[in-house]
Amino acid sequence: MDGSRAALAIHDPPYNLVAFKETSIGEFTASCERWARSTLGWLAPDASLYVWLGADQTDGFQPLPDFMIMMRSLPVTARSFITMRNQRGYGTQKNWMAVRQELPYYTMGRPVFNVEAEYTDIPKILRGYYKKVNGTMTENMERSRSENIRAGNVWVDIQQVFYRMEENVSGCYAQKPLKCIDRIVRASSNIGQLVVDFFAHSGTTLLSCEISKRRCFTIDTDPVFCEIAIRRLEHYRKTGQFGWQNGHAFEDNIQVEFERVPEEPVSVKPLATPPVTQTLFF
Repeated sequence: MDGSRAALAIHDPPYNLVAFKETSIGEFTASCERWARSTLGWLAPDASLYVWLGADQTDGFQPLPDFMIMMRSLPVTARSFITMRNQRGYGTQKNWMAVRQELPYYTMGRPVFNVEAEYTDIPKILRGYYKKVNGTMTENMERSRSENIRAGNVWVDIQQVFYRMEENVSGCYAQKPLKCIDRIVRASSNIGQLVVDFFAHSGTTLLSCEISKRRCFTIDTDPVFCEIAIRRLEHYRKTGQFGWQNGHAFEDNIQVEFERVPEEPVSVKPLATPPVTQTLFF
């Protein structure tokens, strides 16, 4: 980093789910402590750290509580615990559907917080909290300075990325919405300041910093994700688009040729009486 120190770190580490191997919660927490301590060494005295983390409701909500306890041993202050609501989720008919992602927020010193970045386009609809002002009873809608609500620490206005969205990056299944990363970047850094992301994945932090005029250093242990992040930035600079929607980052380099399968009849077992022979062509 050539002596540079970041005002903001946004990390989205793997939630202990990796191909062919799953480590114990102790091993996972220990690895988190290593990258967390490394991160703090590259932050400015006044800086913010956001960490996307999972909570497996089928397995004791790990690794979220274990990570939080580990972070107590580090020289940071817990500032907030943000929950982002996905528009889609997973679950069963015998449990509440899981539609949230957790985002612990930590600080060092007295970092910047641009509160205007927290205002959303969601209109205020809840009344109440009556208060007497100059002898007249008022409610919060009358006293408010804005028609819209602040995001708070429960984000309900962000769409989970899926294949039909422009910002979709195929192959990046943990991709975070650009809107949520942009909210963090604008709230916890100023124009020209440095932001770091040590788990680049789809390159969303890199793209957000490009749009909001911040500097960004990002890395990933997987060279494929590194290449995707670079190509996503180049794609935005060339086209103004945030992703590939139904395409992918390598579509200009990989030409897939489909060989036509010869048509031949296939007999299908009849479903009714009398017997009927159906012929299907593939």
